Amino acid sequence: MNGGVAEWGYPSWMDAVATPTLATVYRPRHPLNLRQTLSPLSRGTMDPSHRWDGPALWRTVNTTAGVATLHLVDRGGEIHATAWGPGAEIAIAGVPELCGQGDDWSGLDLSPHPFLAEVLRTSPGLRLLRTNNVLEALIAAILEQKVTNIEARRAWRYLLTKYGTEPPGPAPHGMRVIPSAEAWRRIPSWEWHRAGVGPQRSETAVKVASVAASLERTLALGRGGIEVAKKLRSLPGVGVWTAAETTQRSHGDPDSPSVGDYHLPALVGYALVGKPVDDDGMLELLAPYAGHRQRVMRLIMASGVRKPMRGPRMTIQDHRAH
Repeated sequence: MNGGVAEWGYPSWMDAVATPTLATVYRPRHPLNLRQTLSPLSRGTMDPSHRWDGPALWRTVNTTAGVATLHLVDRGGEIHATAWGPGAEIAIAGVPELCGQGDDWSGLDLSPHPFLAEVLRTSPGLRLLRTNNVLEALIAAILEQKVTNIEARRAWRYLLTKYGTEPPGPAPHGMRVIPSAEAWRRIPSWEWHRAGVGPQRSETAVKVASVAASLERTLALGRGGIEVAKKLRSLPGVGVWTAAETTQRSHGDPDSPSVGDYHLPALVGYALVGKPVDDDGMLELLAPYAGHRQRVMRLIMASGVRKPMRGPRMTIQDHRAH
């Protein structure tokens, strides 16, 4: 693919492992840092649906045509993509947007803050991804509601390991394909409990899985925005933070800061004014970049700025004990 033009083939380096279903080369028209761009997809290093292998990413997906395994590797600015399984064609077709095609930074004026301009200069390969898979992003975000990363990632790993399916092709050992909407709906209450997911989050996950088809139709509305957020937030248990965390990944939303996050307001504050702020303060600082606020958030996270480690930490809750 060169700006959308595909070159199909079967790479010789895979022949000894397995016969790939489809393969292509995507040549982006912009610099691309594959790991930096796709880092929001992985829910920890033990995520069964994503596995980094040096410069290469293994990703499993559940498409409307079936499951697929996708392998991406950057070779001199060219993204070599190979996919296996019944959903391979959809997975391959989604590679350009997954790698940031359509993410236009040209209207972002960083003159109000030279620090951000310098981060962008030193991170030219950072793009906003778009998976075109709403249910995947939404379920993961629901599991992360009001708990620590440790708890959320443990639950994600448990549920995918038990209810996800074996990925097609030569995926690394231990990987799983995210469950289908039907599979999410049929997970019994005691298994959510064993995963450490409380009743409110598990009920929300089951409800969104029940309307999965309508969720995916929001992709036709573009790269997020008010209408998409409104549709997601109409679902019980899906608030501002959950909708934003979803559309950032599924739609490639450039203007969806995660309001209500435990850590982000302080991080934005330290990066832009040298002191912590609350949600209102974060929105005030991001206001000059309306339309690009998620791009600015990604730049801040790429900058290396960290908030001082002091003050109380969130307590890890063990819902399995109740």
